[in-house]
Amino acid sequence: MVYRTELKEERFFHVNINSRIKYEMENTLFSIRGNLIIADSKQARLLSDKINKKRKNDQKQSETTPGQIKALGILHEIFHYVINFYETEENPKVFERLLGDVHSNFGILKTEKLLTHFVNSFPPLKVYLKELTTEEYLNASTGKKPNREIILEEILLIFLQNINYPFLNLKELFDDTGISEGTIYTELISYMEEWFEKEVPFSAENLSLIKSLKQPILKNPKNYEEQLQYIIEKWGVVLDKELLKKILQSKDLIKEEFKLFIPHGGTGTPPVPDYSQKLSEEELKKLKASGSHYDDPSIGYYVEYEKFTQDLEWMPKVVMLAKNIFVWLDQLSRQYGREIKRLDEIPDEELDKIAGWHFTALWLIGLWERSAASRKIKQFCGNPEAASSAYSLYDYEVANELGGEGAFQSLKYRCGIRGIRLSSDMVPNHTGIFSKWLLENPHYFIQREDPPYPGYTFSGPDLSDDPRYQIRIEDKYYSKQDAAVVFQMVDNFSGYTRYIYHGNDGTNMPWNDTAQLNLLNADVRESLIQTIMHVARMTPIIRFDAAMTLTKKHFQRLWFPHPGTGGAIPSRSDYALTRKEFDDAIPNEFWREVVDRMNAEMPNTLLLAEAFWLMEGYFVRTLGMHRVYNSAFMHMFMKEENEKYRELITNTLEFNPEILKRYVNFMSNPDEETAVNQFGKGDKYFGIAVMLVTLPGLPMFAHGQLEGFTEKYGMEYKKAYYNEYVDEGLVKRHEYEIFPLMKQRHLFSQVENFELYDFNQDEGGVNQNVFAFTNTNNKERAIVIYNNSYEQTRGRIKLTTGKVAEFNPDGTPKLLGHSDISESLGLNRGDDFFYICMEHKTKLESLLSAKELSDNGLWITLSGYEYKVFLEFREVKDTTGEYKNLYNYLNGKTVKSVEDAKRELALQPLHTSVIELFNFEILNELNDFVTGKSDRDNEKLSPFVKAKISSVASEIKKFLDVQINEIVLNNDIEKDFIVLRQIIELLEATKEIKSDKELKSKNSVKSAFILFDIENGDPYKNLFSIYIVIRRFIQATSKAVGKNVTFNELVLQNPVWYALIRLSSKYELIKEEYELIKILATSEGLFSERKKKIKATSRRVNKSKKPEILSKMLNPFEKLLSREEIKDFIGVNNYEGVDYFSKERFELLLKWNFTLDVFRCGMKLVEKGGDSNILTVDEIGKLIKKRDFYNLIKEMNETLTELEEIAGEASYKLEDLLTKIK
Repeated sequence: MVYRTELKEERFFHVNINSRIKYEMENTLFSIRGNLIIADSKQARLLSDKINKKRKNDQKQSETTPGQIKALGILHEIFHYVINFYETEENPKVFERLLGDVHSNFGILKTEKLLTHFVNSFPPLKVYLKELTTEEYLNASTGKKPNREIILEEILLIFLQNINYPFLNLKELFDDTGISEGTIYTELISYMEEWFEKEVPFSAENLSLIKSLKQPILKNPKNYEEQLQYIIEKWGVVLDKELLKKILQSKDLIKEEFKLFIPHGGTGTPPVPDYSQKLSEEELKKLKASGSHYDDPSIGYYVEYEKFTQDLEWMPKVVMLAKNIFVWLDQLSRQYGREIKRLDEIPDEELDKIAGWHFTALWLIGLWERSAASRKIKQFCGNPEAASSAYSLYDYEVANELGGEGAFQSLKYRCGIRGIRLSSDMVPNHTGIFSKWLLENPHYFIQREDPPYPGYTFSGPDLSDDPRYQIRIEDKYYSKQDAAVVFQMVDNFSGYTRYIYHGNDGTNMPWNDTAQLNLLNADVRESLIQTIMHVARMTPIIRFDAAMTLTKKHFQRLWFPHPGTGGAIPSRSDYALTRKEFDDAIPNEFWREVVDRMNAEMPNTLLLAEAFWLMEGYFVRTLGMHRVYNSAFMHMFMKEENEKYRELITNTLEFNPEILKRYVNFMSNPDEETAVNQFGKGDKYFGIAVMLVTLPGLPMFAHGQLEGFTEKYGMEYKKAYYNEYVDEGLVKRHEYEIFPLMKQRHLFSQVENFELYDFNQDEGGVNQNVFAFTNTNNKERAIVIYNNSYEQTRGRIKLTTGKVAEFNPDGTPKLLGHSDISESLGLNRGDDFFYICMEHKTKLESLLSAKELSDNGLWITLSGYEYKVFLEFREVKDTTGEYKNLYNYLNGKTVKSVEDAKRELALQPLHTSVIELFNFEILNELNDFVTGKSDRDNEKLSPFVKAKISSVASEIKKFLDVQINEIVLNNDIEKDFIVLRQIIELLEATKEIKSDKELKSKNSVKSAFILFDIENGDPYKNLFSIYIVIRRFIQATSKAVGKNVTFNELVLQNPVWYALIRLSSKYELIKEEYELIKILATSEGLFSERKKKIKATSRRVNKSKKPEILSKMLNPFEKLLSREEIKDFIGVNNYEGVDYFSKERFELLLKWNFTLDVFRCGMKLVEKGGDSNILTVDEIGKLIKKRDFYNLIKEMNETLTELEEIAGEASYKLEDLLTKIK
């Protein structure tokens, strides 16, 4: 039962006469009974300010706050109310009887002395004004109650105030020391406590009245806010609604002071959304029917309706890149060495690069015309180069400084033809402190007629550029003493002054260059919608800044708080509204109206909300935004709160997966530290970047993230202050690992087929650090696994964590579904099915068994911060058992090509024979044969070597089912080595060299022949021997099959490479050059043209002539240098737009070309001299050692020398080299 006990007046606490005089308290603040009346928060602030000013220089007395004063007053009023209730409803005439017993116990004289002393110390208003004497007042009544009984009640309350520790700093106002000296005050208090023990207890506490009144103080001896909360909880049943409202407003004022005086700000890691149903179906029905409000966001998902906005085809594919526009233009100016200040001056090359990286949206931060006042404030505060904040806007027109509408349309067109949509900000919560709206419609803004705090002053510079108005922010902002909640606006014509609130989200200081819009005004809401449509005509993607502040729940909480929910913004509890009053002013959610209007009139606009405070799901599910910020992605991945983020995903999948698809995920945004400062540049960064582009949702990259920039760009920056260079290695790694995945957003962005898995460790348990998920789109499949921890792990994924499979009519989950990885990916389960897939980072392929996946899932090992992305799934049916054999052979290993591996397995006997052929012993014998050091017949290879050659030939015959004449093959190889021996003998011979000039030429020729290389001669000889043998195998096989067979078709890379690494510790060097001679062996010779030598004239007087041989060789030379493998070999690198190459590597390339050409020319010479199969060693020697052949070699060598010299003259610049040869 709720009782109604009315008080005829507000009765706040007594103030002694000395304090009234000291603090110059006006008489109007006191009731007829002498109580100080604090009617509202404004009066509490004024009194607090007076007291604090007087105490400013008194170190013995601490300051007070308006909340403390109001709390003291409301406690006094509550105690009066309770006493009145007790006397009226539970124990009538109790104070009449008490007064009689006091007179009887202490005597009338002692009692009268105390009462008189009290009235003189705490005089009622008429006594204070000397309209009544003390005696006249005591003999009178107030209402129907004698004043002596009232004073007895006040003495009791003065006692309670004096024992209430949280108000100790205000004791000066109500100190009972004076009335206790020479009176029965102390004895009276003890007597009353004993006396009330015999009376009817107070019903709310079931204790005596005085014990009951002391309970809030004793239970909460250090905190007056908790005393008020205790009263609400314990005495609420007897308090009326108005008094309860006052208590709540008093608590709100206390909370506001926390905002004013306690440092705060920063949100940290957001909580995990909880979608669990916390009310029964019956409770939910009642809540829906009543329309009552609720504070727990999770309840809202079962009360609010579901109304997602359907995506258009392009929306799920959006990948956004943010650019702070002024900073970007400054960086482009430095990069291109020219002034770039307008949007139409952004180079096409930059847009090509962005499009080539597969970004489909460009967010231009700072596009609109900014408020000049914002710039002035920042410059007055010490940054002379500052621009206005990008979120303190004058109007939604493209900034003139950026080139205005024309420059913007140029950029928009150029981006559009490259598939890039533009995005811009819309700031519906506020405008700039000096804005078009403020000048034309000042009534659109939340305001008041007086400053909310007495200490506010506005004497600083006028920030207005309009002669009609003066605009000033509060003075202490400039001295960094305070950040006031309002600014002053003066109408110069009428003199009317208003105080407009700054924009504020209640989490930090006010945004002092902004003005807060009042959405209670229907005209404001309509004007905002029209402005949103204007912005949508400019950019098809709109980001709504601080969108959560305009939801009904938070707009009321911040600006018109329901009593008891205030405190977010100082002084706004003065404007408290009940929920009904607020709902009458704003019947519907503003954002729902925006979305419905946009869907009807401009459906090709993607609406993106910056929203926090567990509002993310509400924004997309009920309010209908296409996308919403998900700051949990950045915070939780950065802090490795992996279990929390997995919980976020699982909770969302179990409630409504559609929410997951609508998150905007990011690793940094303009309000946060840069990505490189949070995640570094190593494997962790790239692992999380892979999560960013492969999880459902919209991936957003911050300005400077790709380049590795560390500077956090303020919204007022006009340029970058750090002199940072692009980290080319970081960019290249993005180009290799991240951007290709962005191109496949169609595979990753949706949630219909998205599934999350537990990673079950080999040692047992689920590893919460591992994120494993699959997704499919039509026939495309993907498996993504990432370990967000430095520790290695191994385990398997098989079963999904679960996803809602069926919904109730209201959109809430009804049935949860689980599946295994085979079902999720749509794979066959039969023994004879296998799947080939490619791992994205390594570009290696895996062979997966359909049955193994179905039975046991996918087993995987991950190092710290390692990710794996499996793509390009291909199904094969194993009809011959080849794939099963290969699967068992590989045993989980990855290969460059599964099909090649299958062929290699079939070729294993051939490869074994190749490895056995190219062993150390045989290659030594071949080298000895070439040098003539063999103990055997110098005209014949040994039977052992021929047997090994025949073994390889035999395996080729089996594999290709062809006929190869092994005798002819052996003879051909034998003759090749004889030719090589004769060439080496020719180059080593000295008896024919007759002059120093010829000796010098001869030594030059010898040094150009790479087999004479002093440092690497032995590895090169082995390499050349292998080349000779393989060349003959390929020729014989080609002849047998009737077409040219390549080295790769016989899949000889692995066995030959395996043989090489066993032969020399310099296998890395040999590997590069082995790859080189494979290329050169199939290229035209550079030196084999026999032409009369014409001296190159590029270094002589007549520079117009061209060396004939160089001219002839230009075409094959250009072809050779155009091959990427050759460019890599000679170390081509770009520096400041010029391609340079390595001198040493270029000369090595020429030597290999020269050596191969000399050998090929020798072979042709022998072939022309007769049937090589019947030529003797001596006959071959005579052909090779002819003077004409030696002269040809010298000419070839001179060409090599000239090329080396021309390369030097070209300063090893590739383009200059080709130009000089031409």
